[in-house]
Amino acid sequence: MKHLRIVDDVMTHAAVSIDHGTAFKDIVEALRMWNVSALPVLSEDGRVIGVVSEADLLLKEQGTDTAGVTTAEQLMTRPAVTVAEDAAIPAAARLMAHSHLKRLPVVDGDGRLTGVVSRGDLLKVYLRPDADIAAEIREMIMHQLIPRGSVEVHVHVANGVVYLHGSLPEPALEDAVVRAVGTVPGVVDVKADFTVPVSA
Repeated sequence: MKHLRIVDDVMTHAAVSIDHGTAFKDIVEALRMWNVSALPVLSEDGRVIGVVSEADLLLKEQGTDTAGVTTAEQLMTRPAVTVAEDAAIPAAARLMAHSHLKRLPVVDGDGRLTGVVSRGDLLKVYLRPDADIAAEIREMIMHQLIPRGSVEVHVHVANGVVYLHGSLPEPALEDAVVRAVGTVPGVVDVKADFTVPVSA
């Protein structure tokens, strides 16, 4: 399975959007047709300049009788909360939670829309097979964290929970190993039970 590390790995690339000049009724129809609660609004060059949500439409409808001639540019919330396509999945999740949003427009380096990412997309990382997670952890521990030829660390993964046991050459390594293992995509928790060889 492909390692899921950045937003581009999990996002929906075929994103639905509207032009800044889209009329009120057409926005309502687009939301209904695509069964979404908000749509990114694009400038003429494809950059995301705002987002129109169902809440924006309802506020306009209740506040005035000119909804029929209102456009997306007048309705949208700006600036739009977006995420870069190369952003790490945990960073995107934090942004989504902090902003209280269910979906985020994904943009390239020039601010142009390249897709959309949802809460469900970000959770895909936790569907990674345990065997793949364990293999990556073993490779990382034995080739990056602990010098070759030193003691062996045993790795077992069940439902995303990593169990580590064995012996380490020095106590200070335990925290570093646990922290590093926790960053591996798909890891839910890390439980370690290490012993340290007693010096002669």
